[in-house]
Order: sequence, then C-alpha cells, then structure tokens
Amino acid sequence: MLSADHLLTGSNLSHDIEVPASLLGPVDTQERLVRLRPLSVQDLRLIGRAARENDDLTATLMVQRAMVEPVMTVQQVAQLPAGLMHYLLHQVNRISGIGVTEAELAEAMNDPLTQASFELARAFGWTPEQISELTVGQVMLHLQMLRQGKSGALDMVTQLGQPGTR
Repeated sequence: MLSADHLLTGSNLSHDIEVPASLLGPVDTQERLVRLRPLSVQDLRLIGRAARENDDLTATLMVQRAMVEPVMTVQQVAQLPAGLMHYLLHQVNRISGIGVTEAELAEAMNDPLTQASFELARAFGWTPEQISELTVGQVMLHLQMLRQGKSGALDMVTQLGQPGTR
C-alpha cells in the first residue's frame, strides 16, 4: 500500500522542458530549457480564487506558479508571446496530470450522459446546470419523447417548467 509520503513525492518533482526554437525567436543561447513543477491542489485552488472568471489570468497564474526556473513574475508571464504561453501551459497541464488527450475527449463525447445532455440542451435550450438537476428518469423520459417525435414534448416541458425553475 502506498503511504502519504509516497503520494506527496510527486509534488516535489521538477521537469526540464525543452522549448522549441520556433517559439523563442532570435536568442543568443543554445539553452532552451525551462524547469517546471506540477501544480498541487492548493495551487489550483489559489489560482481559481484569484482568477475567478478570467481564463487569461488563470493560464498566466498556472504557468507562473509552475515555473521553477527561470523565476518569473505574473507580469512577465503575461507578456510572453501567445504561442510560447500556449506551449508552456500545455506542458504544465501535462506534468500536473490535468491535460486531456484526444482519446479521453473522444471517450467523453461518446458517453451516453454527455450525448443526452447535448440533445436536451439543443432541443430545449437548457443550460448544463439545468440538465444536471434532472433525475436519470426525467432525462430518459425527455429523450424518449424527443426520439418518438412527440410534438407535445416541448409543450409538456414548458408546462412542467424548466429544470431549476420549479
């Protein structure tokens, strides 16, 4: 069985990442390495609170918190070229274990609940939050009515009220 120390060891690791020359422009050095560390749950919480609804600030803070060497301020990271920022963010997500591969994305898109949510959102204009309030039975009923082409499905939903408005 793994101990807590074993599980926490990964947070102390750092990774030397080679930055593609095409993202650096003309530089006088052959050294193209940066050192990144994986983000912890504590880092992600702090970033989430600090950035709130600003995706650009979230990405900037993620790269800044993960950057071990060279040490950079938030302002410096915010001034990075967009392509370099995207590359570094991808690397931070990868080493932190929070990146999504194409295969994982395809698997999520094929999930029956994902497809059902998409159908209900498209048919009734519901938000993900509204759909999440439905029971599995309600989801199945609405999908069955849509698939059978019941013209009264939309009328019934309107009469019952949208999820979250009851």
